[in-house]
Amino acid sequence: AECILTVASSSNDKPDRSDTAQDPSRAFLVLLIGLTLVMNTLGRGVTETFAVFLLPVEKALGATRSEISATYSIYMIVNGFAAPFAGQLIDRLGARATYGAGLILLGSAYVLGSYAETLWHYYLTVGVLSGLGAACLGMVVASSLLSRWFTRGMGTKFAIPHAAVGAGMLIIPPFTQDLMEFMSWRGAHQVVGFVILALLPVVMMLPLNRMSAGSSEWQALRAKVGASGTPVWTVGQALRTWAFWALFGVYFFTSVAAYAVLPQSVAFLVERGFDPLVAAGAFGMTGALSAVGIVSDGWFSDRFGRRNAVVISKISTLTGILSLLAMAWFPNIALLYAFVIFFGIMQGARGPIITVMVAILFRGGSIGAIYGTLSMAMGFGASFGSWGSGLLHDLTGDYVASFTFAAIASVTGLACYAGSRNLRREEPADRPS
Repeated sequence: AECILTVASSSNDKPDRSDTAQDPSRAFLVLLIGLTLVMNTLGRGVTETFAVFLLPVEKALGATRSEISATYSIYMIVNGFAAPFAGQLIDRLGARATYGAGLILLGSAYVLGSYAETLWHYYLTVGVLSGLGAACLGMVVASSLLSRWFTRGMGTKFAIPHAAVGAGMLIIPPFTQDLMEFMSWRGAHQVVGFVILALLPVVMMLPLNRMSAGSSEWQALRAKVGASGTPVWTVGQALRTWAFWALFGVYFFTSVAAYAVLPQSVAFLVERGFDPLVAAGAFGMTGALSAVGIVSDGWFSDRFGRRNAVVISKISTLTGILSLLAMAWFPNIALLYAFVIFFGIMQGARGPIITVMVAILFRGGSIGAIYGTLSMAMGFGASFGSWGSGLLHDLTGDYVASFTFAAIASVTGLACYAGSRNLRREEPADRPS
């Protein structure tokens, strides 16, 4: 991991002033990227344990599949609504307040969730509190911090924290599944929660104030924009551009596709006759591959264009979804490998591209707040995808309609990207009149 961070920090370009203006030490920049990776890993990995907890919690609380799936939908809705506030928090108060709040909220959510006896209690803890905590640990905060220090090779550098999708899924859900071999789901919940809370004092010892300050070049750019009479990009201005809403559509439909599959995949594989540990392992392996795919796609997008990277990633994702869908009729290991490889390697691969496009479209603006507002698309899309997939399962008795729904959403997301001139050409957004 240290090697990857060092390579990503240097990229193929020599660092410019924005990389070294306030602290020429490369170690500081590696620490910054590493911190965003670890925080994102916790925010994504812990909340993705829902796929492992789904069946035992469903049984313990006497819920239907759609009722228990609503927990994940609530989490994603709250996460989406909380993202703009996380953006405001990092822009105004810095990383110390934002990361501190995230660790406390997410850790408390899992400790308190272990005592749930009713659905509403589980909704409140694992749904609401987790959504708030994950928003304060995720890419909204990472994008704001990284955009203050880097201006070149952003696809590669922004891909590192996005790789947390893979790192978190590789480590935390399988670890949680192993815990439940020796203890109840309630005990596993408590272990996860207390581990997160124990990280709080460690994170608070890091130079978070300095990371939040940004490079002198970043500060000079904001001052120059303000002095020129051109208003700094705000959320309100961004909302009045077509480019923002095109990016919103990409994020929304991509999330619908991903989360119509992810929360249901372990349960689907178990129902098709796979051992629970094999199913959880496959889920984790998609995460392992996604870490490689995200970084590779970020590098590819820097050199060959983000449009080409989006098209290739969409084709791979669609192939993976169709492979999973085929297992409804032909549950075999070859199709499982195809799903893990094609879906896994491009899982989350559009994330760095979307993040970089925000920095390009609205350069010098309130990136944290703008990206946080845009992230509502992910929350809405993931919530709709997760809930819709569970509902279609309950209505039809299988996952054929659910995964077909995911495939259609994936194609629609690509259409939104192709339909925007600013996204296709990587041009700054046109300022509203």
